[in-house]
Amino acid sequence: MQQLLEKTKEILAQLVAFESLSGQSNLDMIDYITSYLASHGVEAKLSYDETGNRANLFASIGPDVEGGIVLNGHTDVVPARGQPWTHDPFDLLEKDGKLYGRGAVDMKGFLACALAMVPHFKATDLKRPILFSCCYDEEIGGFGAPILARDIIARGPKPSVAIVGEPTLMNLVNGHKAGYEMHTDLIGLSAHASDPRKGMNAIEFAARYIGKIIEIADRCSINPDLQTPFEPPYTTFNIGTINGGVARNITANSCSIDWELRPIPSDDGRAILAELQYFCDDELLPLMRQSYPEAEIRTIIEADVPPLWADESSAAVQFVRRITGINNSEVVSFGTDAGHFERVGISTVVFGPGSINQAHKPDEYIEVSEISRCLSFLSDISDHLESLDSD
Repeated sequence: MQQLLEKTKEILAQLVAFESLSGQSNLDMIDYITSYLASHGVEAKLSYDETGNRANLFASIGPDVEGGIVLNGHTDVVPARGQPWTHDPFDLLEKDGKLYGRGAVDMKGFLACALAMVPHFKATDLKRPILFSCCYDEEIGGFGAPILARDIIARGPKPSVAIVGEPTLMNLVNGHKAGYEMHTDLIGLSAHASDPRKGMNAIEFAARYIGKIIEIADRCSINPDLQTPFEPPYTTFNIGTINGGVARNITANSCSIDWELRPIPSDDGRAILAELQYFCDDELLPLMRQSYPEAEIRTIIEADVPPLWADESSAAVQFVRRITGINNSEVVSFGTDAGHFERVGISTVVFGPGSINQAHKPDEYIEVSEISRCLSFLSDISDHLESLDSD
């Protein structure tokens, strides 16, 4: 195990060295993984975004049959610039039982573990395949995962379980909230502020739009779902940014709002968005067009992150229980790519090394002990798949 641990550290150092920021090309990291897999006789399959600059990857190890196990992680990381790091964030540092680096825990640590296990997987008489996979741009909305999940299904054979290795301290997570990342533009008309009647101030109406969001948010918070395990036990909203106007003596001809909605599984996120759209169409926009007939309100769903809700009988929950002996499960409020695999019919859970409390922070790290626990888990998976009866 010590030799395997050292190999994992070596791979993790290589992965951390790639500044694979969300929204930027990840092809250098994908090339490294492709070459590494090829060196062990494993062919990688790629799928790309519309620009061709970002790619998903998956590779199957074992027999070409249904019922395989997907091991999934994302390649992208959040920026380190502007954070008070005490060392180069893209140069892995080991100190006091911890491995420091951007992405070390979220989630290149899991990817390194899975890659380090490839020779072991290859040498094992697996009765069901293990699919290594990674995707792009999880951190900014999960844009790669739906393409990857559809690609896996289209190429076949269909796997039965996916394990998304986000940091959970190797605790079994069977649920998380959905997420909608929203962008709203309000278009008004500029005029001299000495007579605002001649213009249409987009910022003023953006304030009313935000007020409606806050009204719905307050309604959700005072009516929590007492049966849900999520914290907080209600749908949440956040106004992230607002930008508009050019000067204090000019009515603002535009205003943009970036905001998000995270519904609990018992709430219908699309119904909430429809309520907001009705408010715009029936109340807000007619008022705006009294002053400026060309006024507009345009809302775009920039990311639609599906929820994860795997019940106790699901194949993924039962599989992880069988491998680990874990009897309990939990939910988290942060989003993952897991829902995209569930959406195409692959039973999915979140289960990986390290703590989410270390993610996105300066001096991000993963405990070496967590790497060891993950390697043991992956080894147990291969042993289990070897012990199955062949079809």
